[in-house]
Amino acid sequence: MELAEAVGLTPDPWQCQVLESTSRRILLNCSRQAGKSTITALLAVHAALYDPGALILLLSPSLRQSQELFRKALDTYRELDRPVPAQTESALRLELSNGSRIVSLPGKDHTVRGFSGVRLLAIDEAARVPNELYLAVRPMLAVSGGRLVALSTPFGARGWWYKAWRSSEPWERYEVRASECPRISADFLAEEQQAMGDWWFHQEYRCKFLDAETQAFRREDVDRAFEEEVEAWDL
Repeated sequence: MELAEAVGLTPDPWQCQVLESTSRRILLNCSRQAGKSTITALLAVHAALYDPGALILLLSPSLRQSQELFRKALDTYRELDRPVPAQTESALRLELSNGSRIVSLPGKDHTVRGFSGVRLLAIDEAARVPNELYLAVRPMLAVSGGRLVALSTPFGARGWWYKAWRSSEPWERYEVRASECPRISADFLAEEQQAMGDWWFHQEYRCKFLDAETQAFRREDVDRAFEEEVEAWDL
């Protein structure tokens, strides 16, 4: 919280909960422009400053997207007036004199392997990160006991992100709709719904996991087809 105030940010209630959370697994299912990237950047900078030697990885489906999240972390670090001096400060990497590193990575399996001892792994646009990439990065937390924060808007009823949201696994889950964000006006949302149509609007702004518009069968019907419900007969 003190870090947020130091950069002039007044967090929303859900953002305060995320900043104060001690959970090792967090899912942020948030509307576009709700502030999920901003709060994740704060978590990254906090870990780098207060946990000497920490390795923080920022992962997205593309390098451009990873750079955007990294830029927010770098801007936060600069706004704090660089409280721990930097040894390396580039468009993809920040290395501090206390041994901590914040590294921006593209969503390619062969480029992310090799990192270990990760203190914080942030996966941006998580709904669009392939299953195989997600499975490749999870072992990075095995020894360090580090945190995994996955942030996204939904992208259909499929993939590891969708399954994680619905699962009984011990994720700490946050759902933040656009109507709950004080910086997004009702007039803007009404205009967006009219322009985008209900399907896209509910996905982008209301955090709904929806079947693809061209999908022949609903996901719930497919799931039900694999349920083993056997009726017992009395003979």
